[in-house]
Amino acid sequence: MSTDKLYEEKELSWLSFNERVLQEAMDKTVPLIERIRFLGIFSSNQDEFFKVRVSEVKRRILINEVHGGDDEAKGLLRAIQQKVMALGEAFDNTYKELLIALARHNIFLVNENQLSDNIQLWMRVFFKEKVLRHLIPILLNKEVNPVKFLKDEYTYLAVEMKKQGQVIQYALVEVPTDDLPRFVQLPSEGTRRKKQIIILDNIIRFCLDDLFKGFFDYDEIAAYAVKLTRDAEYDLSDQLDLSLVDKMSDGLKQRLTAMPVRFVYEREMPAAMISFLKLKLQISSYDAIMSGGRYHNFKDFIGFPNVGRDYLENPKLPALDCRDFDGFVNAFDAITKQDILLYYPYHKFHHFTELVRQAAFDPAVSAIRINIYRVAKKSRIIHSLVDAANNGKKVTVVVELRARFDEAANIDWANVLTDAGVKVVFGVPSLKIHSKLCLITRLEQGEAVRYAHIGTGNFNEKTAKIYTDFSLLTRNPDITAEVEGVFEYIEYPYRRYKFNHLLVSPINCRRQLYRLIDNELTNAKAGLPSGITLKINNLVDRDLINRLYAAGQAGVPIQMIIRGMCALRPGVPGLSENIRVISIIDRFLEHPRVMVFHNKGNVQLYISSADWMSRNIDGRIEVGTPIYDDRLKQRILDILELQLSDTTKARVIDAEQQNLYVNRGNRRKIRSQVATYDYLKRIESTPHGQ
Repeated sequence: MSTDKLYEEKELSWLSFNERVLQEAMDKTVPLIERIRFLGIFSSNQDEFFKVRVSEVKRRILINEVHGGDDEAKGLLRAIQQKVMALGEAFDNTYKELLIALARHNIFLVNENQLSDNIQLWMRVFFKEKVLRHLIPILLNKEVNPVKFLKDEYTYLAVEMKKQGQVIQYALVEVPTDDLPRFVQLPSEGTRRKKQIIILDNIIRFCLDDLFKGFFDYDEIAAYAVKLTRDAEYDLSDQLDLSLVDKMSDGLKQRLTAMPVRFVYEREMPAAMISFLKLKLQISSYDAIMSGGRYHNFKDFIGFPNVGRDYLENPKLPALDCRDFDGFVNAFDAITKQDILLYYPYHKFHHFTELVRQAAFDPAVSAIRINIYRVAKKSRIIHSLVDAANNGKKVTVVVELRARFDEAANIDWANVLTDAGVKVVFGVPSLKIHSKLCLITRLEQGEAVRYAHIGTGNFNEKTAKIYTDFSLLTRNPDITAEVEGVFEYIEYPYRRYKFNHLLVSPINCRRQLYRLIDNELTNAKAGLPSGITLKINNLVDRDLINRLYAAGQAGVPIQMIIRGMCALRPGVPGLSENIRVISIIDRFLEHPRVMVFHNKGNVQLYISSADWMSRNIDGRIEVGTPIYDDRLKQRILDILELQLSDTTKARVIDAEQQNLYVNRGNRRKIRSQVATYDYLKRIESTPHGQ
């Protein structure tokens, strides 16, 4: 069988995932404001796709042109562009539909041509007092190279100034969304039921004369939205005299001036202006050039305000307290009693921040070690670590400077921690550190006792409210000793380490996954019960896919919940009949990695930070842990069963990437995220011992 029939291209699979996000914006059962916000999520995802994945394909094409090679990458780029155009059309249609739906609820997204005289007066005052101070036009003359300064995270207006008999003048104006909200609610007029919102871009359009008049001579002035997306990759300097922080800082500067991979312009823009900008921005024939509506950077719609009724948003699901902490004077006593499993955002992230806060001043705590990959802008965890250092604790923080799009923030945090006397470690130069570990050492009755956190998500208070993730808190000596071994490996990678319990990339993870899959294959061939259940974000590693194909062909029933990319092609006769894959897109972002192996009834279950991608298995430090507590193991199995039974938000992933919703048939309606909340609420509401 040819390889094109064995695997789906990961880039096309990723676009299929984002199509599922767009489906949520199109779904009339989703509350209206949430639908608009899904447009923002789709747009944000699409931006990152171009920065990371399309730019990688473009680099492959350019390398092939220099060194020779086939045109496979060119064909892939054409397929990507076709899919992107189709999704763009669906996006535009959905946006128009949602504007009409907003109007039915007396919410109007107006432009600068739809304002009453009173609102126009208000607008000019608002512009002068709130907006003008943030605007500095950049003139696009011969001396100016916009490639050097245009930021791909921002919205720009391209301004055209025309005067009879003179050369057209062009300028760029950055829409200052760092300083002002993108959406401005206008004062009420007449009935209070009618709510009007205007986008900041349109306030600037309306007041162009107030910005340019007196400095430029023109008869006509107009503004058109433009958006640039750059290659997010960069090269780290090989100079030996530079620290890793300096190299990362240089790399980030390179990203700011990296070549464009996508140029989006307002479709009403004059042809001469389009040609001028393409030339100025050095747009190549391999870059995506597309027309769009008046508004770009739709990612800001993630924060679209609800100025209407409460029912236009999802009802709140208040985060739950975990009863396993009840009745204990501190978190360490609770973890000593039993392993504790937290599942965000259903549980409060406060339980972990409270553990670190207590550790910061507990006289019995001697040391804290933690990995930092992505943290919140106002991180209570970082502040607790600084407090711990001030209290004389030995604090070691492993900071991953190469966490994509969080590099600058992590450099800043590294400096804050270093200044506070914290030992900051940047880890292994060739490996990203993506594990989610925290290890607290405590002196109890003269002995050092370790407490560990092993999770599937980041130590980030903000994302813990919208990403679903598991966290295990344990003092199991076998597990905690190996967590300490991981920290030792990060600092001293040249030493040999052996892990018997944890799955540690790149040391033993691939080998252990092969062993676990092959064990199910062997059992199936022997006529014994077998089965594999996986919940991961992405499945693209072809060697692992081949192992799953072989297990399925041997009779192992395989069921998977995959949020994003799936290069495996399920349900193909002779290849993958025994493999079922679904994807769930709902109000929370599904983020955990869970692996379940039947093992002749003695179930082996792991949670992990690693997706099944080559980079995660071989090119990063990732950690998975077995769940040994039968109570917690059953809890995860119950949650997985709810998700596999989802008849509302689950889509079938098939070989054609059709994204069809799971057919409910005569089964009851199950929305797994809400059902999971109800399940955990029942558990946390039940008194101990019942």
